[in-house]
Amino acid sequence: MKTRLYVLLASTAALSAPAMATEGMWLPRQTAGIADELRAAGLQLDPAVLGNLKAAPLNAIVSLGGCSAAFLSPQGLVATNHHCVYGSIQYNSKPGQDYLTDGFLAASLTDELAAAPGSRIYVIEDLRDVTKDMDKGVTTKLAGLRRYEQMEKNRKALIASCEKQASRRCDVRAYYGGATYYLQQQLEIKDVRLVYAPAGGIGNFGGETDNWMWPRHTGDFGFYRAYVAPDGSSAPYSASNVPYQPKAWLKVAQQGVKDGDFVMVAGFPGTTSRLVTAQEAKFNFATLYPVQQTLLNEYSDAITRATAGDEDAAIKYASIQKGADNYKKKYIGEMSGADRIGLAARKDQQEAAYRAWIQADPKRARMYDPARLDALVAEANQAALDNVRMGTLSRAQLLGAARNLYRWSKERQKPDAQRESGYQDRDRLPTEQRLTQIERRFAPKVDRVLLEQAIGEYRKVDAARRDAAFEAKLGQVGMDRLYAETKLADTPTRLAWLNKSPAEFEASTDPFIQLAVAMYPADIARENAAKDRAGRLQAARSAYMQGMLAYAEGQGQALYPDANGSLRFTYGKVTGKNVDGENWTPFTTAEGLAAKQTGKGEFDAPDKAIQLIKAKDYGRYASPELGTLPVDFLSTVDITNGNSGSSTLNARGEFVGLAFDGTLEGVVSDWSYDPSINRTIHVDSRFMLWTMDKVDGAQRLLQEMGVTQTAAR
Repeated sequence: MKTRLYVLLASTAALSAPAMATEGMWLPRQTAGIADELRAAGLQLDPAVLGNLKAAPLNAIVSLGGCSAAFLSPQGLVATNHHCVYGSIQYNSKPGQDYLTDGFLAASLTDELAAAPGSRIYVIEDLRDVTKDMDKGVTTKLAGLRRYEQMEKNRKALIASCEKQASRRCDVRAYYGGATYYLQQQLEIKDVRLVYAPAGGIGNFGGETDNWMWPRHTGDFGFYRAYVAPDGSSAPYSASNVPYQPKAWLKVAQQGVKDGDFVMVAGFPGTTSRLVTAQEAKFNFATLYPVQQTLLNEYSDAITRATAGDEDAAIKYASIQKGADNYKKKYIGEMSGADRIGLAARKDQQEAAYRAWIQADPKRARMYDPARLDALVAEANQAALDNVRMGTLSRAQLLGAARNLYRWSKERQKPDAQRESGYQDRDRLPTEQRLTQIERRFAPKVDRVLLEQAIGEYRKVDAARRDAAFEAKLGQVGMDRLYAETKLADTPTRLAWLNKSPAEFEASTDPFIQLAVAMYPADIARENAAKDRAGRLQAARSAYMQGMLAYAEGQGQALYPDANGSLRFTYGKVTGKNVDGENWTPFTTAEGLAAKQTGKGEFDAPDKAIQLIKAKDYGRYASPELGTLPVDFLSTVDITNGNSGSSTLNARGEFVGLAFDGTLEGVVSDWSYDPSINRTIHVDSRFMLWTMDKVDGAQRLLQEMGVTQTAAR
């Protein structure tokens, strides 16, 4: 049996691991290598099923392009987190129609609302190795920018070939630092509709106070539906479209989970950095993260001040601010967690063992020489610090739109295959929809405050690395003219610029357009420098990682790659935690929710829910083991951002809840997993079903999901 390789070859003896501790965001193809471990952990399915994208449960798992989700009915009903549908709730809200507070439930199919423009449901179809194709024409003679361009040419060709199939969205992603590449093929469903979201007092109960904390009492769930044309093809929103019929959907478990049960999560985790060097980890925690956390604090505070007393502006920026608040708290947790587990020393120790193995053999030293990578890391670190400050300019939505539009005009002068990724014909509709979203997420007075704040951060970058042309044009135009004279706040006007030529941009008197034109040369110069750096890093890092794979294989170990937005599964058990005198029970209950209820702010559950809890009216949804209604539960499954909305499955592959968060001290798992502190928080399916049935009267959906009178015990 192959055993898992703990991150960067860590010694498992150094970890204080509870029984059945689990780690790893595994690719479906790696199932065979960990089959014995899966069985020992409690999986009751044939492990081979988890490697089959053509069969349930994996072919019921979908991506929302930033969140994960899954089909729960034969009519394209998709379950995900409340915070993953939050943008669509916000987009459909306005004064007098506040779905953010009151929730939304469609009484019938015809009442389901179009999701925010750009919303997508991506159905996984294939994940195949394309390393040989990506390596075509790439030799040791190619370095920097030329290497990057050759690999990008190969990547575009693979994507173009894949997307000859109608309505497919394909991408090629790097694994193990570019040592291998896989093409992920998905069906792109363009008509997405909001079906149901509980009141904010359930879906966001506890708000930022409880975010990343335990005990938690948040019903973080919501529902979309996928729609297609009558002939079954993917199509944009149309009243004539019909619900999509998936090949598989998850069955809601008849029984909920209990303490010690096997659980697994399948989804599309975004990014982890477990396989980076110690030098990179130290830079992030000592330098980059403190800056990012401060920037997000100031960003959120600025939105609060700028929207104070203005309900319309507060609704428009609610989704943006929620995202900022989530990340700022995560950075606090990551920095605290790094100190708690001694991340710097751990990374040094882990890395030393691997590098000693390299240096023990002259041939390995030539092939995997870590010095090549180390020399590039310092350069990349400085660029990352500059980028995080300069990137704050993108918070000003009209400036971001103007820069994007001008770039489109320049790229449209080239053949489609030669355009930059993000500016090809395949990207046109998503771009239009993002530009359209601005109309309900923009207020001039707020945008100006955010731009002024961003300019202050921008000027903290060394003058030699800033854009003199941008600063000169900004000084010439002035903030008053920017917002008084621009026409980009008008959606039809904004979208019309997508079809204009570079000459029309360069002749424009719109002040934001003028700024975008002035910024373009420096933007391109920075982009080319980044590409050159990426090409050099890929060559060095892929060699370094090939050595790590060889080292693992020599020890009979399996090494999972860092998360990169592709389909993964992870498994563990329902369990609490005992540490430093704290006793975290694995479940929270409805009584705990009622105890937190204040009727104000973040702790304002609907009156009906509180009345039902006080009456202990839980019906068939109460847990026999707990004697009450569970709300959330903890497990040891290994997740990160992007896993939000991932379905939680029991040992038989049945739906028992949704993963939605981690605990603050455990978010350092993006860098190093420690089973003594890492816990994932799930909303329990029984609380979901109780809310749908007893609180909101969503019996239509329950019936569609096949929930029976004996379900959810």
